[in-house]
Amino acid sequence: MKKVLCLIILFASITVSAQEIQFSKYFKDKTLRIDYIHSGTKTSQSWAIDEILEEPYWGGSRVNLIDTLRYGNFFFEVYDVPSERLIYSYGYSTLFREWQTTKEAENTTKAFSETIVMPCPKNDVKVIFYSRDSLNEFQKEFTYQVDVDSYFIKPERRLEYPSFEVLQNGKPENKVDLVILPEGYTRKELDTFKKDCRKFSEALFSVEPYKSNKSKFNIRAVLAPSEDSGADIPGESQWRKTILNASFYTFDLEHYCMTTDNKSVRDLAANVPYDQVYILINSNKYGGGAIYNHYCVSVNSSRLASRIFLHELGHGFAGLGDEYYNSKVTYNEFYPLQREPWEPNLTTLVDFESKWQQMIEDSIPVPTPNKRKYEGMTGVFEGGGYVSQGVYRPAYNCIMNDLRYKEFCEVCRKAIQDMIDFRTQ
Repeated sequence: MKKVLCLIILFASITVSAQEIQFSKYFKDKTLRIDYIHSGTKTSQSWAIDEILEEPYWGGSRVNLIDTLRYGNFFFEVYDVPSERLIYSYGYSTLFREWQTTKEAENTTKAFSETIVMPCPKNDVKVIFYSRDSLNEFQKEFTYQVDVDSYFIKPERRLEYPSFEVLQNGKPENKVDLVILPEGYTRKELDTFKKDCRKFSEALFSVEPYKSNKSKFNIRAVLAPSEDSGADIPGESQWRKTILNASFYTFDLEHYCMTTDNKSVRDLAANVPYDQVYILINSNKYGGGAIYNHYCVSVNSSRLASRIFLHELGHGFAGLGDEYYNSKVTYNEFYPLQREPWEPNLTTLVDFESKWQQMIEDSIPVPTPNKRKYEGMTGVFEGGGYVSQGVYRPAYNCIMNDLRYKEFCEVCRKAIQDMIDFRTQ
């Protein structure tokens, strides 16, 4: 009981601190971007600063500057040096962490380019990087102090291209600002890209809870052509010269389509204010992927392209986990059963009270049998997070489980709604 009370008091104090921070006192209406190299093996990791850039727009909230949700495998905090006050924090995940769970990571050292962004501080700041340990607790890994007057902070713009508004509902600071980046659209195909952006926007707002929250979103797209159409398909010896260098067969999974060209993604996104980055691939091959607060990827013309779009945004925006368990995913022990996953729609029942326990009707058995009679009900169904035993999902079916299903389950809808509310205050 004492532990619960302490957690409530801590959460309340964090929330109050977030409300008290005056954006204009500590920040300018621009973005400070820190690119760094994240390298290691299955059991080791290290950080090295690459470069720091100042970008012209800030697309995030000016109110909720402290991330109280604390999702993601990584987390960073920003402290104002003169006052030693915490003024910003943010949770995220990375492609490097996924790679650490593959077979390759057991015998290879590999490096990935990664980025964190924050509103541009007026004073020098100390940035502390955290990583989740085996018990799912954040541990301090790396500290870096930014001299805001340093002439090494680059104001130069790279990959400057025009943009167009797919949906405009207001100022960036109180909207979810989604930027869509084209991959593998030639100059002659940019009109197709515009049509695709409108098509996927319509698909997004055809399902709940996005449908009821359409007014809380802005969607912009950057008109950046590639020399070739499509994306790389290494398993078929197809290589395309494209602006973001996306590739199928990421981690040797045919339909996992991602990019390690982090700098190009961020340079292109910087043409507009953004909260979330979505890369649209000009391909009819089934595929996509997403990483929480990193970027999302979807193809534009596969038969289930609109469902892929929704599913991947569930990962990238709301931190939802995959609820299926019959995948050929090469991850090993992605969800250790001795700890509770941070994703809001998965549980190992280690700390189920922190998940959706209160949303289950008394008449629903826990665990819940995987029978169609319980379809449409919130329960605890075994199988999720790529494994058939030990990890549980909240619904018999959901778009995070099966792309043939058209809706998000009740738990996923709540998680998306919570994120929308947090990002738009």
